[in-house]
Amino acid sequence: MQEQEQGAGLRVEALTPQYTEQAMSWAQRLGLPLVDASAGFAVQVGPEGLQIQQLGPQAPGPVRVDFVEGQAAHRRQFGGGNGQMIAKAVGIAQGVRPRVLDATAGLGKDAFVLASLGCQMTLIERQPLIAALLEDGLARASEDLEVAPIVARMHLLSGNAIERMRAWEGEPPQVIYLDPMFPHRDKSALVKKEMRVFRPLVGDDLDAPALLEAALALASHRVVVKRPRKAPIIDGPKPSHSLEGKSSRYDIYPKKALKA
Repeated sequence: MQEQEQGAGLRVEALTPQYTEQAMSWAQRLGLPLVDASAGFAVQVGPEGLQIQQLGPQAPGPVRVDFVEGQAAHRRQFGGGNGQMIAKAVGIAQGVRPRVLDATAGLGKDAFVLASLGCQMTLIERQPLIAALLEDGLARASEDLEVAPIVARMHLLSGNAIERMRAWEGEPPQVIYLDPMFPHRDKSALVKKEMRVFRPLVGDDLDAPALLEAALALASHRVVVKRPRKAPIIDGPKPSHSLEGKSSRYDIYPKKALKA
């Protein structure tokens, strides 16, 4: 990913004094200052866990990982189960729950959907700040009786996904799922709060072809790439077919059939 853009400086802060010690711990882990008047973003520690808040006027609300309430809860309860396009894309079927590696985990939304449908998930997130949000969200979700069995199927790894896939040891994942950050610059792509916060911090995935290459070399059964619906395919081998929705598309690269 690209380097942080200008004005994307970060500081860590406790929202109330009782979280000061946790804030100091996160600052040390992430290598960030506790005081920086010029920072454009704050990593905040408070009663709702770890969150990122863009600073300044017209800033959107904080971004955090929440697998218990809100959007995740609604999708878990009313999302459509095995009929969801992502379920079909990874090959979920009667008696088939593939082992999936989400190599571009982000905030873990898609991985949580697949885990809630019964898949064993491994997640890789290379941006340390996003990995920290994900780690915090998984820890809080593990304390919820209803959600704990789902997040128990989600194993988080940090680091560079390409390097981790190339050096993989043990049984390979049956399916590898990729959702690289696509280099959009139009205003519509910045509507989502997460995008407004993350683009200055994270940049775009400019090494998507290498990501796809490493995934195809490792996955035993298929690779699935999520793209904006009208985006070009990733440079490299062509997918055998795609599943297309209103805003997204899943390009599917099969290696062999998944069986019950």
